[in-house]
Amino acid sequence: MTAPVRVLLCDDHAVVRAGLLALLGSEPDIEVVGEAGSGEEAVALAAKLRPDVVLMDLQLGSGIDGAEATRRLVATPDSGHVLVLTTYDTDADITRAIEAGATGYLLKAERPAELFAAIRSAAQGRTTLSPPVAGRVMDRMRGAAAPALTDRERDILGQLARGLGNRDIARALFISEATVKTHLGRIYTKLGVDTRAGAVAVAKEQRLLPR
Repeated sequence: MTAPVRVLLCDDHAVVRAGLLALLGSEPDIEVVGEAGSGEEAVALAAKLRPDVVLMDLQLGSGIDGAEATRRLVATPDSGHVLVLTTYDTDADITRAIEAGATGYLLKAERPAELFAAIRSAAQGRTTLSPPVAGRVMDRMRGAAAPALTDRERDILGQLARGLGNRDIARALFISEATVKTHLGRIYTKLGVDTRAGAVAVAKEQRLLPR
């Protein structure tokens, strides 16, 4: 008889953990071997229990979040594959989790059967993504080419990342404030944002800042 998939739960809500415990208990080939209420606790328990799969929420209250916990788990031998189970499906959350090494990314809105199948797949190292998440990943891949920024636009982005205002950027680059504003408008259009913070976030994500 095949050994059951050993699962460690990580969610900062005790009620959610209790619900998952009851739900997974209905599957004879899935066994919950531990529960963690924080990222730090999950890392410590995984090292001790050596689960096959860590079911990881992303938002964990105080302490490290699910993405950082995933990164630490992946870097630790025999800590199991990480399957993210969360309500969050923003591009930033998905990117951070996948880059951290998560094997799969599932939304809590999925049906129980999908969760069971994802756990079994994760135990074998196979990737499972909720359909909305898979769609976002594909969209990002299709538009993966970095926008073509001029050298001046990159310079301005670099100054934005330092937190400088238009006047200070103009002084630093020996150009007028009007020129700064013109370049900012073009940068926003190319990056698909409408705020300074959004421009900096996208620039960091796509490694567009000058080095």
